[in-house]
Amino acid sequence: EGVALPQRIAFPPEKICMDWQQRQRPGAGLFNLGNTCYVNVILQCLTYTPPLANYLLSNEHSRSCQQQGFCMMCTMEAHVRKVLCSPASAILPGAVLRDLKFIGAEFEYGRQENAYEFLRCTLRAMQRACLSGHRDLDISSQETTIVHQIFGGFMKSRVTCLSCQAVVDSYKAFLDVSLDIRAASSLTTVLQDCVTPKELDQKKCFRCIKCKKKAAASKRVTVHRAPRVLTLCLERADQQTGTKISKFVEYPEYLDLRPYMSDTAGEPLLCSLYAIVVHSGDTCLEGHFLCYTKASNGLWYKMDDELVDSCDTHTALGQQAYLLFYAR
Repeated sequence: EGVALPQRIAFPPEKICMDWQQRQRPGAGLFNLGNTCYVNVILQCLTYTPPLANYLLSNEHSRSCQQQGFCMMCTMEAHVRKVLCSPASAILPGAVLRDLKFIGAEFEYGRQENAYEFLRCTLRAMQRACLSGHRDLDISSQETTIVHQIFGGFMKSRVTCLSCQAVVDSYKAFLDVSLDIRAASSLTTVLQDCVTPKELDQKKCFRCIKCKKKAAASKRVTVHRAPRVLTLCLERADQQTGTKISKFVEYPEYLDLRPYMSDTAGEPLLCSLYAIVVHSGDTCLEGHFLCYTKASNGLWYKMDDELVDSCDTHTALGQQAYLLFYAR
């Protein structure tokens, strides 16, 4: 509804397996080669994303990959296999670090970078790799790759004329959601605020298609189609002051997306938390990234570069979270 149908399905969704196909202890930690912690945390969170790991461990992409030179999917395949199958306690993510410029032109080896930006660039690089053999796909078909089938969803934006109640709907695909946490104490209050209708700024006057004139209007944004894996960024950099927002924002182990959907009727849409990225440091321009991930054995682990230590759920839920990963 409202979203253009793809002419082709790049990756059939029925082939996605949300549960781990093999259960084991956590894999290797990742050595830090100097300011590479932002790379390590994202690689670990993606490694412990069950539907992605299942796909990468199947070698399905590399078996048919025609790409010359750098391919992010082939790189991730080799990395995930190395992490999960290595007998070593820690490995070097050498291939990823060597090809940083291909993942994102802005990344410079040895310089402190942002984990969220690295996540976004990594997903885009994986998307480019999925499309390398499909140059003729329309936009809707491009949004059916394995990357979009796992991480992709659709937002619905509804603008309502406050004079005649006419509505205009628009839809946008997303791979992650960034949230303003300045006024919130919990993730659920942030999400509730996101879906609360807000009156549009009078300077951005809405021209109503029914009234045929400029009118006051409200806008409501909802999740129209939920992703299989929901990635949330709790914005820690205050855009007005540039300082870091260091407060604790409560987040649940299980999140029901139903109240934030376009259609709030029906069964709960439960997601389970499986990875958390934490930034430690006084400012957003320096400090250190570490993560907490749930391994295929169902247990939580703190992953701080080469160190992988078991921890309990209470510890995982008590962090000053920066990125949260929830799986349906």
